[in-house]
Amino acid sequence: MGDEKIVSIVVPAYNEEGSIKQALEELKKVSFKQLGFGREIIVVNDGSRDKTGEIIKSIKGIKAISYSQNRGKGFAIRKGFKEAKGEIIAIQDADLEYNPANIVGLLKELLNGREVVYGSRFLGKPKNMSFTFYFGNRVVSTATSIIFGQRITDMETCQKVFKRSLLKKFSLKANGFDIEPELTGKFIKAGIKILEVPIPYTAREKAEKKINVTDGIKAVLTLLKVRLVG
Repeated sequence: MGDEKIVSIVVPAYNEEGSIKQALEELKKVSFKQLGFGREIIVVNDGSRDKTGEIIKSIKGIKAISYSQNRGKGFAIRKGFKEAKGEIIAIQDADLEYNPANIVGLLKELLNGREVVYGSRFLGKPKNMSFTFYFGNRVVSTATSIIFGQRITDMETCQKVFKRSLLKKFSLKANGFDIEPELTGKFIKAGIKILEVPIPYTAREKAEKKINVTDGIKAVLTLLKVRLVG
């Protein structure tokens, strides 16, 4: 890669055999050359019990990381962060709910002087999202805004772009879905203003979701812990 500036895209994956190949092929089509950046794609297979691991190993042009035991989304993301070489990090889910091309727009905003940019589903018009998930997402985002005093419309978004140097300001410990509130809370507590931009979003079927009400409660508790303890 030489001296080329790089965006490291971290993709946590768990039991995504039905979507992972298409999702990664779509991600490989995304180019940042017009912004002066190359990219590396880091896919972390979080102990999948299906064929996810086999599929990512067969795809060229990515860095595949696998381990046998399921450790959780947070562990996978932190593993990806450690492997990232780029000065910019992007997070992208392994399903097809988020269009990988959105990352280009988020990076443009980052290069306009921002340090952290989130793609907000709720500044756009989310499609096919059940009331339960819509309500739960709005509750935890509102809780984030109240606890940290910075308006956040979509704390749980799975499209986040930020400068890798920010990870030196704090440590991350979450292993599960609580990585989202931990990361957001620590960004804000470090004095960083998060910019949100609207993104298109089409939810997959509720039965395919891996997050539940318990995770929402844990998210709020994580936010409070970060705010009060660090």
